Amino acid sequence: MSEAPVVTGLGLVTPGGVGLTATWRTVCRGGSTARNDPELAAAPVPLACRVPAFDRTRVPARMPWRLDRSTRLLLVAADESLRHAGIRPGEWEPSRVAVVIGSAAGGVTTFESAHRTFLEHGPAGLSPLTLPGFLPNMAAAAHLALELGVTGPSLHTSTACASGATALITACLLLAAGACDIALAGGTDAMVTPLCAAAFARMGALSRRTGEPAAASRPFDRDRDGFVLGEGAAVLVLERAAHARARGTPPLAHVVGHAATGDAHHPVAPDPRGRGLRAAVSQALRQAGVTVTDVHHVNAHGTGTPLNDRVEASVIRELYGRSAPSVTSVKGTLGHTMGAAGAIEAALTVQTLLTGSVPPTANFRAPDAGTAGIDLVVARPRQQGPKLAVSHSLGFGGHNTVVALAAA
Repeated sequence: MSEAPVVTGLGLVTPGGVGLTATWRTVCRGGSTARNDPELAAAPVPLACRVPAFDRTRVPARMPWRLDRSTRLLLVAADESLRHAGIRPGEWEPSRVAVVIGSAAGGVTTFESAHRTFLEHGPAGLSPLTLPGFLPNMAAAAHLALELGVTGPSLHTSTACASGATALITACLLLAAGACDIALAGGTDAMVTPLCAAAFARMGALSRRTGEPAAASRPFDRDRDGFVLGEGAAVLVLERAAHARARGTPPLAHVVGHAATGDAHHPVAPDPRGRGLRAAVSQALRQAGVTVTDVHHVNAHGTGTPLNDRVEASVIRELYGRSAPSVTSVKGTLGHTMGAAGAIEAALTVQTLLTGSVPPTANFRAPDAGTAGIDLVVARPRQQGPKLAVSHSLGFGGHNTVVALAAA
């Protein structure tokens, strides 16, 4: 059996801060980044978790103004991940590098802006860069591959809010197949837009706690009423273990198992019995050669919606049983970053393995009958020192994606 792929670099751009250190500090603090957003003033729910402003010169692109916001976030995250891994793009064999990035909506900021321009000024008002700005493959993987000069596989994955985790799985499969030696894998989305906010509000998916934004996102709490819309990007550098050794680079973690399943139940609601998620966890652990009793920590999808949290808590409670791994959801702090969420949460799971510390779930006060019985970390970080952790990611359409990570 071939060696598991290794993680050698992490890069994050989130509402918690620009960079891994800033984001980690924010999630460990356990507060919320949610605010009333002026750009969403006309939306039914104006709450959002936005990435803090950062200097455009940090975007490693020749003309950052031509790129969608989601692409700019991605390029900054990728730049950090490569520096973290000690890789200089000009020194690699470009045909042996893959780029796999997930996104739920592609360049939706560009799309909405272009549509307004089209309605106001007609076709002549559109920029010739409109399509390259918002097509999902361009906004995610293609622009990153172009900037880095990568000529290996360049792929975009879209499984709604599981997109970033699906990208990690796809990258692992490419590495295992020998299609590349290095893969930049992750997710990006910038869906804090009037159209997206209004659409999610019409679905009833967003928290309506507009009078207390910082307390709006409440994963697993009895008073949860929906998520807060967020944005962000994460890129993980994955390598074949032998390639990382040849570079003299120690791994941050090992991707020992992964799995993806479908519910075939409902367009947006999870299977109430959690069968797809349960199957994905079981398959990922089987691939890793471990059992549920070996799992020390679960980074949960934990959206703060009534249905998701009840189903996910029941799966954790029933599947892991008495082994009772610690559980956290960072969406109480960062909001729901859509297609970036799975990659952001996988990166933070690696950081948990590295530091031994599990960040708390923000805004949790007490469970209801559906979310009781799991070992949720709250109030402050827990020094635990987990050796094996899993990250759950779920998405509209019944997508269930699980990544199992082991400490190096």
